[in-house]
Amino acid sequence: MRARAVRAAVRRMPAVAAVLLVLTQITYPLATGVARDRVTAAVVLLSALTAVTHAWATRGPRWAAGLLLIVSGLGLVAEICGVTTGFPFGCYDYARHRLGPELAGVPLLVPLAWTGGLYPVWVVAGLLSPPGTPRARTRIPLTALGAVGWDLFLDPQMVSAGQWTWCSPLPGLPGTPQIPYTNYLGWFAVALLMAALLELLDRADVPADRGPAVPVAVFLWTWLGSTLAHAVFLGLPASAGYGFLGLGLLGVPLLYTSARRMPVRSAGHGTM
Repeated sequence: MRARAVRAAVRRMPAVAAVLLVLTQITYPLATGVARDRVTAAVVLLSALTAVTHAWATRGPRWAAGLLLIVSGLGLVAEICGVTTGFPFGCYDYARHRLGPELAGVPLLVPLAWTGGLYPVWVVAGLLSPPGTPRARTRIPLTALGAVGWDLFLDPQMVSAGQWTWCSPLPGLPGTPQIPYTNYLGWFAVALLMAALLELLDRADVPADRGPAVPVAVFLWTWLGSTLAHAVFLGLPASAGYGFLGLGLLGVPLLYTSARRMPVRSAGHGTM
């Protein structure tokens, strides 16, 4: 009985964490100063919790541990290299002592943000793989594209909040010139490597249940909710447009394929 109760709790945890994530994100535009930093930290922790618990519930604890090791581990290495050498993203620095403990100038929440943000994109990318095509062939590049789309929201929002600053002389996109184009190239490369390693992990551990509802909902909320927040509440219209288009590369096909899979009910003859 106890084991059954634990399994039931694990199955419920992703949905509970996702609801708390959405509610916390809604408060972000309302918070300022230290309160906004705390909301940011809570969002990161809840997004990572949603991802890891969903991976645990649908793919097992070993897979969830592998997800955390691959994405957060590589994310931490990439961020330390980034702030130390400027590679692969460009020259930037994190604000000090705003998001908790740090390692080599990188807040330890940052690698958790990689996990919380990349996992829903990876799940959606897998759903968009054409039938009869090896899933890795499309899921890996689509995950990298989706990660860049997510960062088109994330980077302008965090730069606006002062969580990090760019010192690169290279140009950026119109409307967000302070963020160099090398940032997005770096994101694509790092996410591509993460997705490739996740593909190897997915082949090694084949799960029985892969219910995607929670990460799909988080993905759609991130895409559409961030568009609204940037355009209306945060005063970031350029990133609202860029992020909408960037994540829309996965979001639009996702909505289209979901609509096609919905059962069509035909009205019977003689009914009103």
